[in-house]
Amino acid sequence: MKQASIGRFFTKPSGPKASSKAPTSAQANEGNREALKTVNSLEKKRVREVMPAHVSGPTTTLHEGGGGAGTGGRLKRLRKVDGSNKATIAAGAQAASAFHELEDEIDEPSEDPEVGATPSVAPDAIEASPVAGPSPNKSPAAAKLTQESDRIEDSDKEGAEAPPHPIAPPVAKGKGKAKGKVSAAKQKPAKAPSAEALAAVGNENGDNESASEASSGCEKDGQEGEGAASKPGKMAVLRPPKAGSKPGKAAEKMEGVGLGAVAAAKAYANYDSVELATWKAGEPVPFLFLAQAFEAIANEPKRLQITQLLVTTFRTILATTPEDLLPAVYLCSNQVAPSHEGLELGIGDSILMKALCLATGKSMQKIKDDYAEAGDLGNVAAAARAKQKTMFKPKPLTVQGVFKAFQAIARTQGAKSQDKKIDLINKLLVSSSDVEPGFIMRALQGKLRIGLGDETVRVALAHAQSLHRHGASNTDGKLANRLETAVQAVKQAYSQCPSYDVLIPALLKYPIEELPEHVKFTPGVPVKPMLAKATTGIAEVLDKFADQEFTCEYKYDGERAQVHYTEDGKVFIYSRNSENNTGKYPDIAAVIPSLVKEDVKSMVLDCEAVAFERATGKILPFQVLSTRKRKDVEVADIKVQVCLFAFDCLYLNGSMLLQRPLTERRAALSQAVHEKPGELQYALFKTSTDVEELGTFLNESVAAGTEGLIVKTLDSTYEPSKRSLHWLKLKKDYLEGVGDTLDVAVIGAWFGKGKRSGVYGAFLLAIYNTEGEEFQTISKIGTGFSEEQLKQFSEELKEHIIPTAKPYYRFSETLLPDVWFDAKTVWEVKCADFSISPRHKAALGLADPDKGISIRFPRLVRVRDDKSPEDATSAEQVAEMYFKQALTSKQPTGKADDED
Repeated sequence: MKQASIGRFFTKPSGPKASSKAPTSAQANEGNREALKTVNSLEKKRVREVMPAHVSGPTTTLHEGGGGAGTGGRLKRLRKVDGSNKATIAAGAQAASAFHELEDEIDEPSEDPEVGATPSVAPDAIEASPVAGPSPNKSPAAAKLTQESDRIEDSDKEGAEAPPHPIAPPVAKGKGKAKGKVSAAKQKPAKAPSAEALAAVGNENGDNESASEASSGCEKDGQEGEGAASKPGKMAVLRPPKAGSKPGKAAEKMEGVGLGAVAAAKAYANYDSVELATWKAGEPVPFLFLAQAFEAIANEPKRLQITQLLVTTFRTILATTPEDLLPAVYLCSNQVAPSHEGLELGIGDSILMKALCLATGKSMQKIKDDYAEAGDLGNVAAAARAKQKTMFKPKPLTVQGVFKAFQAIARTQGAKSQDKKIDLINKLLVSSSDVEPGFIMRALQGKLRIGLGDETVRVALAHAQSLHRHGASNTDGKLANRLETAVQAVKQAYSQCPSYDVLIPALLKYPIEELPEHVKFTPGVPVKPMLAKATTGIAEVLDKFADQEFTCEYKYDGERAQVHYTEDGKVFIYSRNSENNTGKYPDIAAVIPSLVKEDVKSMVLDCEAVAFERATGKILPFQVLSTRKRKDVEVADIKVQVCLFAFDCLYLNGSMLLQRPLTERRAALSQAVHEKPGELQYALFKTSTDVEELGTFLNESVAAGTEGLIVKTLDSTYEPSKRSLHWLKLKKDYLEGVGDTLDVAVIGAWFGKGKRSGVYGAFLLAIYNTEGEEFQTISKIGTGFSEEQLKQFSEELKEHIIPTAKPYYRFSETLLPDVWFDAKTVWEVKCADFSISPRHKAALGLADPDKGISIRFPRLVRVRDDKSPEDATSAEQVAEMYFKQALTSKQPTGKADDED
């Protein structure tokens, strides 16, 4: 096997044939570095040979492409600044014992037997693995893979386009670029899709990519960042769909296998993942292995390469230590448990800086100064640890050990919990080396942000397990189809039961195509809600659903509530983000059992929780609901009454109904619960295709205090986490000329002047790019606020002030606020229209190759306490709204707007 095909990390020392004895950690690290030098030198030579000399292009500021996920230019400056530091740690004993203390602490018996536990791998699953561990001799299969690699190389020499290396090292982005820096502009470049493809844009949860899409080789970055070379050739730009486009059936069938998937299939055959491991089969996976994968992913701009890097990571774990796959996947997702368990990291900077002071011997002021300069606590930690000298080398961290430590930190509560967290974090940092400290700090912040979306993790997981079980010896087309089938199986299984605790043990035990049969939706584990797409009016609805039967429901202005009733009589209420809201609605949870019909043992209902005045039967605005306390509500203290409006039944008496048509699910809803006025009612609906009747029903819905209507096809299935073409929103806002409102994050502000002195007078708003994991500015808002609102917002936002913009904020140097905020607050705003803007970065590259999209004359609608910043309107949704506006107004889409 050729060294270049092994890639940037997971490499063994070159030279004589490796022995079967596993190398030590020091040998492994040294081998990695030597191999890295070789690969990088080869890659640089290759880049010089293939890259046109004229590729330079304009660059932007650090904020328009900068990041901070590794150890690079900023880190080097930090080391230089800190060169006089005399507080070098001589705590060798502490370093040597820290890891053992950490293991002892997190492995102590707990009151909860599940604390820190990882599901064990079924013996039959391990035995079924085609590779038991690394071998000094190349197997026939490996020899065959080498032949395939040579065949591809020969075809390349003949002029054919060679597939990328499975884990190719990142290409240098230009002079001075931080080596380990996260690209803050990881947006997929624009394509020229069909009307159906464009209409499918806007998935609430992000990537939603198939194996083909994940293997497309598209850039994550839609714009040149600091020091980044511009890409040769012309960037494709999204074009607006044709008027009257219909959803068709494209979204209902498995997507085809594209050229990217075939290229990936070829690339996967070019290496043996077992040879990449620096540990014996059955031994714990070193955390450094995963951290180096994060570093490579952070530096890689192409989605295809990112997927391949992660596939390689997972394949190596599967081939050596499959029981470490679950913690590895959680760490890749920056999670420590399923969302509905409410166990999160998100440790505050204050605690992290105290732990860093303890681990490095630096003063708090020094850490704060470095943080202010670098803007990334991970870089500060990496720089500090790199300079530190110890008498004894600590025991290397493991994936399992770091994951258990993270769980212990997240679970720590009560008296002196801060001190306990600092102690646990300190032990992790003392035992860390190389790139580990930086990623430990970012993970603990809950902001790993390396451009690794959740959908990409699941695509890589599907590819890795399929290749691990069946190998990569098929023809390219057959292999690509098999990988596509695996992705669909994993996606379906996870959408039915979004818990890696359930998915991964099943993935290791059963054939991948059987996953949906073993990983099923069940009460107690919420699915992500199905969402509706925006429309511009009744005419568009009638056009899209011309050949389909549909029905209209009131769109209630409240908070999504998924009600679970289990066989043991327990009730759980979950939010749209899978947060357990049972404590927020104890009054509703208490009444549900009395409304469940006699023959019902278990059920899951999809509802909207709405503020309600029971005395008059009047629906109250969302703003009233938002005043209700969010946690630990006592029934006696409740001042805002709530009514649940149920509109769907997802599960009934052991039967999952997600794949059943809406007509059957509605029937199941009426079989599941009784109505009780003012507490639980069925959503009002009307089935008609008459334009006048629909118009009347829309007006009635608005008069009743709702937002408008949701129009649904009667044969539609329930698609968790998707903005489906089978559900369309028809809101009252559309009657006022705006297709939909936007949810935006507040990331900055300007000080008020004159009458507004002493408060913030204007705010910088951003949408969220799920592909690049970054916030992109879309507008500046400064009008329409009352004096009371400005005082309230100024006071609340003071808690979120940060010294400098986050590396994942995308903005222009021509629009710098006086203060920056951590993205914590979400506002819903409405606007006059959308326009192309050289000053804002929203949907950069999706409508114009060099400019973003902005909204004009934004007005605050309400604060969205029920949404996280990552739930803000996505870049794809903004582009879709822009194109729809262009269609309805029949205006050209390329006009730039310099004003906000």
